[in-house]
Amino acid sequence: MDFALNDEQRMLLDTVRRFIDDELRPLEDQVEETGILARETALALHEKAKSLGLYALNMPVELGGGGLSAVDRILCEEQFGHTTDILIRRAFGNVYEPLLECRGEQVERWLMPTVHGRRTCSIAITEPGAGSDAQGIKTHARKTDRGWVLNGAKHFISDGEWSDFFLVSAKTGEQQISMFMVDKGLPGFGVGKDQKMMGLRGTSHVELFFDDVPLEPAALLGAEGQGFRLAMGALNVVRLAQVGARAVGKSSHVLALMTDYANQRRQFGQKIGAFQMIQQMLADSVIEINAARLMVLRAAWMLDAGLDARDWISMVKVHAAETLGRVVDRGVQLFGGMGFCKELPIERYYRDARIYRIFDGTSEIHRSVIARSVMKKGAALHDLHR
Repeated sequence: MDFALNDEQRMLLDTVRRFIDDELRPLEDQVEETGILARETALALHEKAKSLGLYALNMPVELGGGGLSAVDRILCEEQFGHTTDILIRRAFGNVYEPLLECRGEQVERWLMPTVHGRRTCSIAITEPGAGSDAQGIKTHARKTDRGWVLNGAKHFISDGEWSDFFLVSAKTGEQQISMFMVDKGLPGFGVGKDQKMMGLRGTSHVELFFDDVPLEPAALLGAEGQGFRLAMGALNVVRLAQVGARAVGKSSHVLALMTDYANQRRQFGQKIGAFQMIQQMLADSVIEINAARLMVLRAAWMLDAGLDARDWISMVKVHAAETLGRVVDRGVQLFGGMGFCKELPIERYYRDARIYRIFDGTSEIHRSVIARSVMKKGAALHDLHR
């Protein structure tokens, strides 16, 4: 494995960094203060990103996407971690891989408009009684002569206010889960309250209610009974990219702020970076971030090589998320009172970081997955050469 960047990768990352620095970061304070990103601003970001070829980077070139490999996407996602969630969504898109299962009329109705940014979707799996247990959902779809009838509820659906359709997991049999593309505005489909969060200002997290929602046959994505596979496939990519890589990016951003402050702030006649306890904070952060970065790249390389990366992605999910938590905690401590003050973004990063250990499978769930895999496969699970 050679993770040295080639010229094309360097050009891509330079473009992404400049876009984030010039277009996104100046909007962060406004989003934090108001809790919203104005629609006209969101649309302008969307158009600028598309003009630079930065929209739907994970989709194949022949569909109009960026066609990036897993490693290249991860490199970009790390840069995305240097800014705010809602700005990433509006600028770079949120196109989920299960849409590649679209066939026939589905391609023109759902897939292509989403890749080109004319439509936006959210994935709807989580329910009040089924968070990390994606198989424990209660939402169900009954087959009829005209298609399906959908009943149930979802919550914590990220970006649900902006999205105009949803990838909804539903039971279609006692032990069978399928996935449906459900358009907003269908009879019986209601969008509930925006569930306010500790962090991630600007990103909506809504409730969805389905009361005898009629779905035509074309709404079924993939084959009947393949919904759990599609959902887990999507979540694996999300865990690696939007959790693992972005956690590394956010940690790196906080570390840069810590390092600058340690070089500028003076106490007792010297820079605080001269104190050994401060040096330990910086050193531990560097070590943990680089370990997480290599784990993320290893898992992405496995995906590109066609290998089963699920165990590695679970390890990435735990380590990268918890690394971020430790780094931002050190950041607050190093900045002292100013780290706790809203005048600086450190306290925002601290709040935003906490969800990383919860969403897309808690750290506890992933530790159980890793432990079961070790017991089944043996210690070779962590051997890079097997």
